[in-house]
Amino acid sequence: MSDSTTEVDYLVIGAGTAGMAFTDTLIGHSDRTVMMVERRHAPGGHWNDAYPFVRLHQPSAFYGVDSRELGNNRIDETGYNAGLYERASGLEILAYYRSVMEDHFRLFGQVTFLPMSDAVVDRGRVAVTSRLTGSVREITVRRKVVDARYLEGAIPATHRRSFDVDDDARCIAVNDLVRVDEAADGFIVLGGGKTSMDACLWLLDNGVDPDAITWIRPRDAWFLPRDTVQPRVKAGDTIISTAAIVEAAASAVSARDLFERLEAAGSLSRLDSSVEPTMYRGATASRSELEALRRITRVIRGRRVRRIVRDRIVFDDGDLMTTGRPLYVDCTASALSVPPVRPVFEDGRVTIQPLLAGLPSFSAALTGYIEATREDTAEQNRLAPPSRYPVTANDWISIRRDGMLALARWAQVDDVQSWVQRTRLNLTSGAETHMTEPRVAEAAATTRMLGKLAVENLTKLSLDLEPEGR
Repeated sequence: MSDSTTEVDYLVIGAGTAGMAFTDTLIGHSDRTVMMVERRHAPGGHWNDAYPFVRLHQPSAFYGVDSRELGNNRIDETGYNAGLYERASGLEILAYYRSVMEDHFRLFGQVTFLPMSDAVVDRGRVAVTSRLTGSVREITVRRKVVDARYLEGAIPATHRRSFDVDDDARCIAVNDLVRVDEAADGFIVLGGGKTSMDACLWLLDNGVDPDAITWIRPRDAWFLPRDTVQPRVKAGDTIISTAAIVEAAASAVSARDLFERLEAAGSLSRLDSSVEPTMYRGATASRSELEALRRITRVIRGRRVRRIVRDRIVFDDGDLMTTGRPLYVDCTASALSVPPVRPVFEDGRVTIQPLLAGLPSFSAALTGYIEATREDTAEQNRLAPPSRYPVTANDWISIRRDGMLALARWAQVDDVQSWVQRTRLNLTSGAETHMTEPRVAEAAATTRMLGKLAVENLTKLSLDLEPEGR
């Protein structure tokens, strides 16, 4: 039996990046009331469970919510990120989201926040249960339930391993690296994504010899060079990089040819030039990060771990003996899930999904703007065609095409284009101030001239790859 009943315009399930960005823009453009339900104790979503040394892999300048800056708009002077826009740490992001919730959402009275709570939606009935007391609150949602957790993936601290570990073997989640209190006979890092890169860099930065690290990478990945995705005073460089991508997309005769052109133009990078990457998750990496990671030469590729025993690793295709007592670092959690694409806007429901791949804050905020300014579901979905997170290298082709089509569609709608150009969450925020620079003006002209051809060619390449599957 319910302990109380509440009425709100919107119920947002999840107070992570997507839920916070959506809500911020929705209440900024309407007088609607919102209840945010979060199973964790504070806003910030997966950042509450992230490993201690995690940082954004994109600049802080276009992450978070539209109404409030994240960070100090600073360009780093030292470290792997020198010369590039600052990237917030996990703790900075959590403090930022708590400030947004307390000083903005709650202050103006439009948002109610229920942490440590679960929401269940069943045939139009919404019940929110406290994880602490078990009390149930029945919610009447006048307009829509917003699913801001549809794309939530597994995180290192809580995911279920896909392999077994014997009791006498040492295997930890990456979160526990900072709590190691016993020297290891080497480190074996499991996983080929951004988390494993962060773990390897942390080990190197803390004095571990590269030869003491073994890196098991089932697949190699393409990365976005971080210097090609910089906003504001560096937005001109991003426009130039975009033109190079458009040229490659318009000219390539095959997927392999496309990736060769993108790498030659500095638009994609990889760890090992002798290995063809089969994975692309949209992660960025600075050139100095890649240089440091290339110092690790003990790399095992193309094999999946099934079991870790005291003296060996059991793979699908055989065993590998180990010496001493190494410490295994599990970085195999999938940071992003890839559920089926569904309409963003439906009767009584909003399902937040990428509108531009790699820009989660922008996508969620634009979804909030479209919801706040339009009533017709068909029109809303026309302006918000969902993309999906990339997994394979070939997914780069479809998400780039989808992004170009979306940008062209928004450019035809005055108020949407105005919002896109104004929001700080746009990667190319500040680009207009660079248009008098000759190289930037030339790049912008190239993008305009070849854009349609690039979309057509990317569509052709995507269809050519279709029989191969994902």
